[in-house]
Amino acid sequence: MIQIKRYWEDLNVLQVNRQPPRAYYIPYADERAAKSGKRGQSPYYQTLNGNWKFQYHGTVYDVKEAFYKETADVSGWDDLTVPSCWQVKGYDQPQYTNFNYPFPCDPPYVPENNPAGLYVREFNAAPVGLNKERFIVFEGVNACFYLWVNGQFAGYSQGSRMPAEFNISPLLREGKNRIAVMVLKWCDGSYLEDQDLWRYTGIFRDVYLLARDAVHIRDVFNKQTFEDGFSKAALVSEIDTTGPLEVRAELKDAKGRVVASAQEHVDGKGALRFELIDPVLWNAEKPYLYRLYVYGGGETLQFPVGFKQVAIVDGVFLINGQAVKLKGVNRHDSHPELGQTIPVQHMIKDLILMKKHNINTIRTSHYPNDSRFMELCDEYGFYVVDEADLECHGIGSAGDFQNGVFHKLSRDPAWKEAFVERAVRMVERDKNHPCVVMWSLGNESGYGANHIAMAEWTKLRDASLPIHYEGAAPHYEGSPHVECLDLESRMYTSVQEIEAYARDENNKKPLFLCEYSHAMGNGPGDLNDYWEAIYRQPKLMGGCVWEWTDHGIKTETKDGTPFYGYGGDFGDTPNDGNFCIDGLVTPDRKPHTGLLELKKVIAPIRIEEQNLPTGEIKVTNLYDFIDLSHAGVFWKLEHDGQMIHQGQLELGGIEPHSSRIVSLPYELPEAVNGQFVLTLSCWLKEETAWAAAGHEITFHQLEWMSGVQSDPKPEAVHAWQPPIQVEHKGHRLMVEGFDFQHEFDLIEGTLQRLSRNGVEMLDAPARFSIWRAPTDNDMHVKEKWCNEGYDRAITKVYQCDWEQTGEGAIEVRSRFSIGAVSRFTILRGEACWRVSPSGAVDLLVKVKMGEEREFPYLPRFGLRLSMPQGMEEVEYSGFGPHESYIDKRQSVRRGRFLTSVDEMFENYIMPQENGARYGTDWAILSNEQGMGLQFSASEGFSFHASHFTPEDLTNAAHSWELAKRKETIVHLDYRMSGVGSNSCGPELAEPYRLNEKEFQFELRLRPLFKEDE
Repeated sequence: MIQIKRYWEDLNVLQVNRQPPRAYYIPYADERAAKSGKRGQSPYYQTLNGNWKFQYHGTVYDVKEAFYKETADVSGWDDLTVPSCWQVKGYDQPQYTNFNYPFPCDPPYVPENNPAGLYVREFNAAPVGLNKERFIVFEGVNACFYLWVNGQFAGYSQGSRMPAEFNISPLLREGKNRIAVMVLKWCDGSYLEDQDLWRYTGIFRDVYLLARDAVHIRDVFNKQTFEDGFSKAALVSEIDTTGPLEVRAELKDAKGRVVASAQEHVDGKGALRFELIDPVLWNAEKPYLYRLYVYGGGETLQFPVGFKQVAIVDGVFLINGQAVKLKGVNRHDSHPELGQTIPVQHMIKDLILMKKHNINTIRTSHYPNDSRFMELCDEYGFYVVDEADLECHGIGSAGDFQNGVFHKLSRDPAWKEAFVERAVRMVERDKNHPCVVMWSLGNESGYGANHIAMAEWTKLRDASLPIHYEGAAPHYEGSPHVECLDLESRMYTSVQEIEAYARDENNKKPLFLCEYSHAMGNGPGDLNDYWEAIYRQPKLMGGCVWEWTDHGIKTETKDGTPFYGYGGDFGDTPNDGNFCIDGLVTPDRKPHTGLLELKKVIAPIRIEEQNLPTGEIKVTNLYDFIDLSHAGVFWKLEHDGQMIHQGQLELGGIEPHSSRIVSLPYELPEAVNGQFVLTLSCWLKEETAWAAAGHEITFHQLEWMSGVQSDPKPEAVHAWQPPIQVEHKGHRLMVEGFDFQHEFDLIEGTLQRLSRNGVEMLDAPARFSIWRAPTDNDMHVKEKWCNEGYDRAITKVYQCDWEQTGEGAIEVRSRFSIGAVSRFTILRGEACWRVSPSGAVDLLVKVKMGEEREFPYLPRFGLRLSMPQGMEEVEYSGFGPHESYIDKRQSVRRGRFLTSVDEMFENYIMPQENGARYGTDWAILSNEQGMGLQFSASEGFSFHASHFTPEDLTNAAHSWELAKRKETIVHLDYRMSGVGSNSCGPELAEPYRLNEKEFQFELRLRPLFKEDE
């Protein structure tokens, strides 16, 4: 191995020659360039991004030659783009692990087979005049690196996701220079970077040079104070310089007008003071930014200034004196092809999607994001929970969470400096960003003196923002001395528990759900319950859904089929499988239905019934700072599916947190019975930075009945219907009418043929079904289901008889049970199939759960049909246009929908139950000519049509493993259990479980030709 010091396992060395941390900025030559915010507009900035020569070694001990010397020949090396993660470029092993360390847990030591990436780049130093010092900035390198310039050692740094800056002036020369970097995959800092993510390595954020005068402004800290409420504001800019310097500054408003200025001779430390009367305050809804231009040392620095105050009063979280609910998500840096290297446009794409879905808060889980991301949050308007690059979850999983092992590093004085430094570098970099509303001390790292030291340093440096850390929650073993933390934080706590916290008068701090409603796969299914509680209780300040995006890596099968890979798909061991596929959006940022659900649940406008027959509704403004003058409303009134009135509504100046009764100008028809549905769509009246005019903010539907509901799809009746003809051969019962032929199997006790005018509607016997392909959120209850045999249950028919009734109908009655081999009977039932002279088949089934033991709740109960090839068209009345479940249905609206079987399918990366339609009134599944079956029930039922069986979905680990069937599988369910968020959250709530001991289900199957009716 080359002769270098083993800093990577030395807790006493976190850096060598690295500059002290400072606020993020780029020095520009003038105000025009600074205003642009484009780094390339600065003559003092020189990017080192681009192709570098690269050589990968499986262990640092294989690095035997002094590659960093100027004479080293690297011409035969590979080319590697910087920034990038080397695993996505074909080097090393992509690996996903949630909390287990990917190496033996022996802090501070890491494996001897510690991979090393060697980077070499030659560049010309841009001429910028005399007396300029040169600094090189690495914005992110995972996990540690050694730096050489022109063959000379320049420094060392660790701490992957914060900038490392070095003064390399003495080592540079005019003209061509050579820079060399050795990046190691692991170091002692890796014990503090055990986040739930793909383990990426390399120079993954930007690298650039800055040219500075020897005497320059080194740091700026903009602090704010307010008087007389918010009518007076003072901005104090604390200035650090590298020597005596004349510093002046101008504060400009959003229109570029100077509102205050100051000048000061600063020698090392100084301050500039600016006073404003009636400043425009910054908040996420109206992110008004002033710009502070600081001049000195031939440079112009520009900082965003958003006047805001964060406070906690009587257990309530306040911004600018207003109680605020944080409607957030957890966001990792994640790109399906680039890993943790995130282009600016990709950041913007994320933020625009969040804005369009009513999200106002981002927790930077679990490390500071790129500085430009923070700038974008300032501009677009997001509250940011800025989190230190600190997680040592693997310490707990390596031992026992309950015996104090989890606190091993957080209470070890030898690690104190490493802990505190991660807070220092975060706070110093991000201290001037208006978007930051709290500092977070990291994630899942135990709790002890080292965290307390982080909090104490942070409070001394910036007392304006509260401090968050969930790892000190009372349910962790031994979490004393939490006075330094300003709020309570919980993960995946149930609705009942957070309400209990809020009602307890002994709890003085607001409660923040830093993670809740695990959005893995088909979910989450409990959002509405959480937000009803959050709005009820002032001490509940909101939370962040886990998480924003699926962390799939774009790859392909051997035959070239593209798919998104997860843990284990690349041979990585250990791994945590598809637990990284847990987002509200796909890796390429297509919204899951869970995001649509979140958008509706946290919508800032609420509309409720007041007196619907007279057109009165109650409109509530749930924004915290703006009225509703920016929103218009289109409304329509439907009667039994037909629109009878429509119009537009201005909401005017309904103030934040207030309500108004509004009258809609419609009159109901006299003496008309049936169902009325009022739909209101709230939309943007003007274009914004994140959406076009007309973007729907939210919608609301209000329903009521007048008299008796009319049949939404009346059955066509022939004037003359001949009696039904019955033929009983062996165990076959053939039933023939005017234009239909049906058939029952009396051994199986079920319908096996349905036809009209010779068109066959079934290609397999109907049967009862209790199994669904487990969702990701079923991963725990799935074990109970499979233990009882729900996944392999079969039907036993004890008796089956038939008779012809006096009305000319045929009734087939059976007694049956459903159970699995070697297990007690799960349920017993009685079914009555009734064929009317019109050809319609009515089913009444009565069910009792088995009494031999207490069974877990059922995934579903209903009738399963298999319809022939070509039955592709779906029309239904109920909720749509996308999937819905009993606990995931706020984002769907009542209506009549025309779709297809393929369009009903939600393609989750890990195949699972998907595409059901909760609360369906009736549905028709037919061929393109309208020949098919109509399904209806006396009460709403769950409807599902797919080209995959539950068994197909259960057995597939990836979507590419699914083989699409030609037939269409139809499920008509009495009920399906909810989806919840139990992959990481609480168990499915009782009201959403199919846990009834006894129930009955009525269903009608009717062959029809749609175009004749």
